[in-house]
Amino acid sequence: MPILAVAAGIGSCGRSVSNSNADSDSMSQNIQAVSPLHVSGTALLNSNGDTIVLTGPSLGWHSNWARFYNEGTIKALKEKWGANITRAAIGAHKSGDIIGTYDTDSVTAVGLATKVIDAAIENGMYIICDWHSHDNTLGNAKNFFSVISKKYGDSPNVIYEIWNEPTEINWQEIKDYADELIPVIRKNAPNAIVIVGTPKWDQDVDIAADSPLPYPNLLYSLHYYAGTHKDWNRNKAQKALDAGLPLIISECGSMDHTGDGPIDYGSWQEWVDFADRNNLSMLMWDIADKDETCSMISPTAPDNGMEWTQEDLKEWGKLARKTTIERNSR
Repeated sequence: MPILAVAAGIGSCGRSVSNSNADSDSMSQNIQAVSPLHVSGTALLNSNGDTIVLTGPSLGWHSNWARFYNEGTIKALKEKWGANITRAAIGAHKSGDIIGTYDTDSVTAVGLATKVIDAAIENGMYIICDWHSHDNTLGNAKNFFSVISKKYGDSPNVIYEIWNEPTEINWQEIKDYADELIPVIRKNAPNAIVIVGTPKWDQDVDIAADSPLPYPNLLYSLHYYAGTHKDWNRNKAQKALDAGLPLIISECGSMDHTGDGPIDYGSWQEWVDFADRNNLSMLMWDIADKDETCSMISPTAPDNGMEWTQEDLKEWGKLARKTTIERNSR
C-alpha cells in the first residue's frame, strides 16, 4: 500500500496569522482533509487503505505548561513545524513538581484539553488526548474519557491514549484497566483509535505482544529516550512488531530517560531510522519551558507559538522541528 505522511503546510518563522475569512475557509477545508483512521495488522491506515505515518511534538503537562495550550501554538505546530499530529498531555495526578492535575482541578483539565482539540480540528491535524498518568487511576480516567468522547465521538481527529506510562505494573493489570476503559470510549466513539500503555514506562511491548487485547483499532505505546534506550529496547519493539502488535511512539526524546542530559544524536538517528523502517508514528516530548533538555521552548518565548522565532527554540526543539519536517514532507 502507498505510505502517506499526511501532508502539512510548512511556513517560515516569519509567517503571519491569516485573516479571519481565510481562516474560515481553511477550517472547512482542513476538517474535510482529515481521514478517519483504522488499524490493520501493524499498520495505521486512512479510509482509502493507505498507510499513514504521523509525526509531531507533544504538548507538556497541562497543569504546569498551560500557557502553551492555545490556538496559536497548535497553528504554529501545523504551519511552522509541519506537524500533522500533536498530543495533549492531561496530567492525571501529582508527580514530582507536577501539580494542579485532574485529581485536584478537573474543570481546568477538561477545558484545556478541549481548547487544543478544537484547535487541532480547525487546523486539520490529528491529536492524541493523553491521560498522562503513571498510576492506575481508573475511576478518574473513566470520568475524563466519558466527557471527552461524548464531545468528540464523531471526530476523526481525536485519538485516545488511556494510560501514558504504567510504571512497575504487570501486563494483566493494564489489560484489566483497558477492559474497563475502552468500552467507556467506544460507547461514544465506536471507531476511534485507542492507545494502550505497556509495562515499565512503555518499554515491555514484547510482553504485551504475547497476550494482546481483543479489541479492534488499538495501538500499543512504545516510549524511548535515546540517551538511555538503545538496541535492547529496539529489539523488544521489533519482536512485538514481528508478532503482529501495532505500535505507536506516543512519547520519545533524544536525551536520557530523566529528560535531561546531552542529546545523543547518534542514538536518536537510529531510533528515527527504526521508526521509518516500520512506518511508526512518533510524538516527541515536549512543548514546555522547564530547565531541562527535553523541554523544547525557551522560558522567554511568547505563549503563542505563531510568535516564536528560531531563538525561542532550544537545541532539542530545533531537532524535533527538523525531524517533523523531514518525516512529514516525504
